[in-house]
Amino acid sequence: MNNRLIATHTIIDLAKKTIETERDAIAHLSALLTDDFALAVNCIIEAKGRVIISGIGKSAIVATKIVATMNSTGTPAIFMHAGDAIHGDLGTIQENDVVICISNSGNTPEIKMLVPLIKRGTNKLIAMTGNTDSFLAKQADFILNTYVEREACPNGLAPTTSTTAQLVMGDALAIVLLEMKGFTSTDFAKYHPGGSLGKRLYLRVADLVEKNQVPQVQKNAEVKEVIVEISKKMLGVTAVLDGEKVVGIVTDGDIRRMLNKHDVIKGLTAEEIMTRNPKTIPADTLAIKALEFMQKNGISQLLAMKNETYVGVIHLHNLINEGIL
Repeated sequence: MNNRLIATHTIIDLAKKTIETERDAIAHLSALLTDDFALAVNCIIEAKGRVIISGIGKSAIVATKIVATMNSTGTPAIFMHAGDAIHGDLGTIQENDVVICISNSGNTPEIKMLVPLIKRGTNKLIAMTGNTDSFLAKQADFILNTYVEREACPNGLAPTTSTTAQLVMGDALAIVLLEMKGFTSTDFAKYHPGGSLGKRLYLRVADLVEKNQVPQVQKNAEVKEVIVEISKKMLGVTAVLDGEKVVGIVTDGDIRRMLNKHDVIKGLTAEEIMTRNPKTIPADTLAIKALEFMQKNGISQLLAMKNETYVGVIHLHNLINEGIL
């Protein structure tokens, strides 16, 4: 048992050491920012083409992540593997594109072959490298310095801290571009229509209400009719109307309270057991706002209104089923 405890402690210590090594490297990264970063941002913003991001090995994997981040935040980007580029994929680069090459050493054979081919054209070249004296850095128009003192790997071989630095620099680049372009949550929704994230950004109360039945009774309806309506529409609630105007709401809870209070329910009407001034929400409200309103008020249903006309009920279960909660 003691040996297992010691082993566990050792494992945790090694994990902490790795995290702390990478943390310290990232903390130092901001000090490496120069005017080249700002120039690179402006270069990308002014370019009429796309951002082509290339790398080899682990840097290639990092490049694909940066491409994904840029595409999702309004900066068109394409990944081009450095090894494939020198075997036919160089045609990916078009005249107005900006190229970012990622290489920690900046001196790999593939990079040394690729860079001169890029420089033959008019494309601007941004180097993301941990070696500002490298072949890549010397050939680049702008340098993004991702130098790290050491890898988290105890042998100093496996790319760990260096690739983390590249990821962070890529995120910094993408987010600054987002800010400079005035990219909003509405724009974000256009690129993320699927999944719970997209739904939080575009799904509205009306989109959910239209899937539900519309429980309603008149204020003079007898309790039996109210119970049947609530049961039939399966939303645990019904609106109470005076003509077309909403005057109240009856929930499952109101029914239970009525049964506890009255031994005889015959003759009771919806108006006598309803909750007056019910909580309502405009149908064009974002669904996520409806959820926040429900949570704030401790309720599970809202009456949806369109131009002061009752159009249905949005239930907490609708939000859960859509993955918004």
